[in-house]
Amino acid sequence: MAFQQGLSGLDASSSQLNAIGNNIANASTVGYKSSNTQFSDIFASAFNGSSASSIGIGTQVANVAQNFSQGNIQTTGNSLDMAINGLGFFRMSNNGTISYTRDGQFQLNNKGDLVDAFGNSVTGYQATSAGTIVAATPVPLQIPTSNLAPTSTSSATVGVNLNSSSTVPATTPFNPTDPTTFNNSTSMTVYDSLGNSHIATVYFSLVTPTPASVTAAGGTAAWNTYLTMDGTAVPPAATPIGTLGFNASGTMVYPAATGTLKTGQVSVSVPFTNGATTPQAMTLDFSSTTQYGSPFGVNQLSQNGYASGQLSGFSVSSTGIIQGNYSNGQSKNLGQIALANFADSQGLQSIGNNQWAQTNASGNALVGAPGTGNLGAIQSGATEGSNVNLTTELVNMITAQRNYQANAQTIKTEDQITQTLVNLR
Repeated sequence: MAFQQGLSGLDASSSQLNAIGNNIANASTVGYKSSNTQFSDIFASAFNGSSASSIGIGTQVANVAQNFSQGNIQTTGNSLDMAINGLGFFRMSNNGTISYTRDGQFQLNNKGDLVDAFGNSVTGYQATSAGTIVAATPVPLQIPTSNLAPTSTSSATVGVNLNSSSTVPATTPFNPTDPTTFNNSTSMTVYDSLGNSHIATVYFSLVTPTPASVTAAGGTAAWNTYLTMDGTAVPPAATPIGTLGFNASGTMVYPAATGTLKTGQVSVSVPFTNGATTPQAMTLDFSSTTQYGSPFGVNQLSQNGYASGQLSGFSVSSTGIIQGNYSNGQSKNLGQIALANFADSQGLQSIGNNQWAQTNASGNALVGAPGTGNLGAIQSGATEGSNVNLTTELVNMITAQRNYQANAQTIKTEDQITQTLVNLR
């Protein structure tokens, strides 16, 4: 029996050494999870059961269990490299065949697909052309690399302080080239439907006496505001685009809200002759403008248009949203990574290439966005290193080697005993 016991020990120690060797070989493999050999003893079965003095007939490998603990996260500087901080796996597709991995070394292929080194596609939620993430069934992510289309300016905010000590301009009517016809002015860049930039200049001119429409709204002072686009008055003939009224506290009370316009907003139509959409409707919001006893100052200038832009880079949020960054300073959501987790990760089947496959033992994949449920967060520009502890593995190797030698010694001793019996006369 000792021969069989020693042989089973040799086999078990050999399997343990194989597992240790594989761990050591993958100490630098991104996303690798170390394995641990588990043993169980063997008893010969008997119809009448086993007695208290029964001796086993050796050992066997019961399981090679993987350790799914978190590996160290290492920064790479590549925005498409991703590490999962917490539970979960990246969900990969190879022509519809789904696998799972912790290896987040991704790149774009020549079709714009987000893939790993073996060409497997990362799955997730695609974004619409407007950048809205549609969280439906995960699909292979394709990242559009085309230029970002321009957006015409439809609204602009002008927030200034108009000096309450100002006097009425000495000259009339308003002329944008004659500074004696207005009190103050400020400019901003706006865009047409083709993405061409234009210089919009807003002028302010104190009005006396205060119009009845302003006093009816509780105003005590009024300012006409004018607009030029690239130096041309809008509308022509030096007509104001609106009148701004302020109460005794310097707060705007006019123009009043009407239709879709709120208090302090003015709607204008800008004509273009360069092939862009014309006239272009634009809402100017002066609601943050004040009239205090301090010098004219610009507090806020903003608008919602921009020119066309080229894709210049990517960023990935902790929730897995891939955002494209463009040369015009804009950004847009392009897609979102999906993660999967399992009721029993130990039930996953390792299929090589840092990937696992779902089995009946693992249960069905629980798929969702990073940071939801028990799924971990994404760390961009980093990868998760192997969780192999080299010191532990080297010590385990020494132990397995001693076990192997001891089992070999058992066989040797049994052989000597047997030889002694053979030599009896």
